[in-house]
Amino acid sequence: MHPILKQAFEVEMNKAKNLYKQSKYTESFFHLERAHILGQRFVFPHTYNHWWMLKVGIRKKDKHEILGQLVRIAVAGIGSLLGRAPIGNTGGANIGIMQVLPIEGDLKVLFERAGEN
Repeated sequence: MHPILKQAFEVEMNKAKNLYKQSKYTESFFHLERAHILGQRFVFPHTYNHWWMLKVGIRKKDKHEILGQLVRIAVAGIGSLLGRAPIGNTGGANIGIMQVLPIEGDLKVLFERAGEN
């Protein structure tokens, strides 16, 4: 993982975890989605991110999100390993598991700086 993307991933995950500890689950999930975009090409960050999304789904008692994250945890690492992670996908159960989305704004700039556009 390029150091620029790794640092941004860690920042987003830390924000998500801090908000989770404050029971601000919607805000936490927003940062998990950003972290997902940054880390989905890499086995461990991708799977770890879905674990945290599952935790938020459980806290929110969102059955759709829980089921969606269980499926994603099962396939995330394999998808990353095989280079099949759908770029730009935010990782939540509200988005199709293989749906590619545009990367925009500050995240797009980070990918460009890392030479991974």
